[in-house]
Amino acid sequence: MYKEIDSNKRRTVFLMGLFLIFVIALGYVLSWYFNNFFILVIAVIIAGTQAMVSYYYSDKISLAVSGAQEAPREEPFLQLHRIIENLAITAGLPKPKIYFINDASPNAFATGRDPKHASLAVSTGLLEMMDKDELQGIIAHEMSHVGNYDIRLMTIIVVLVGVVALISDFALRWMWFGGGRRSNDSGGGQAQMILFILAIVLAILAPLAAMLIQLAISRKREYLADASGALLTRYPEGLADALEKIAQDAQPLQRANRATAHLYIADPFRKKVSGLFATHPPIQERIQKLRAMIGKK
Repeated sequence: MYKEIDSNKRRTVFLMGLFLIFVIALGYVLSWYFNNFFILVIAVIIAGTQAMVSYYYSDKISLAVSGAQEAPREEPFLQLHRIIENLAITAGLPKPKIYFINDASPNAFATGRDPKHASLAVSTGLLEMMDKDELQGIIAHEMSHVGNYDIRLMTIIVVLVGVVALISDFALRWMWFGGGRRSNDSGGGQAQMILFILAIVLAILAPLAAMLIQLAISRKREYLADASGALLTRYPEGLADALEKIAQDAQPLQRANRATAHLYIADPFRKKVSGLFATHPPIQERIQKLRAMIGKK
């Protein structure tokens, strides 16, 4: 379990570093080409404002988009409250606010900027489908997202993707209207044409590359939360069984949204997407890793 956690932490640090280098390099190339630092400044100002809003209000936005409602500490949510309270004590975390989504599709997610401002939402379908051990496995997974600060990390990544999109869109519009290119005095017409083509390619492909990095980090955090959740409960089989039930349910969430899809424990759209464009790693692979922790195939 500890090996799985350490491995995913190292990979996430690498991907985050790659993301930051990519953003800086993109801004530098486009600003240099147009000989106008104004492009990068405007993008950073807008992205900074977006970052502040996302940091302080991303949890409220995510919960509203998902149609989540606060779950009272009474039936049918009493067991849910007790499980979360016990796991919060075990993990040394504050109890998050608890919400439910009135939807038959089994799913759950955690959101917030830190453990003190975290919220956890589960669908009514999940509560009906899972037994106590399975529900505990799911909650431990989500509590691990809180304890590992994945909730903050994914907010930062969404903002970074927004920065790339803003810079790219601004640059493409600037090119379209023919503004700000460096003069031929700085390297000749042929060199300018090469730079022009390079700038266009970067502006078009940058958002796609940024999204792929975002999805890669999201997938790695799911593996880490699986391992951390199993460590928290000391019972990997509970989460493995829960994921198996989720995999057998093909019903998508009614309020599924692309902006929040990466937050859920499983793809809310229930699309059979794998590889670079998947928001989550394959469920069967996650189940195998969990059962490998206890030597079970």
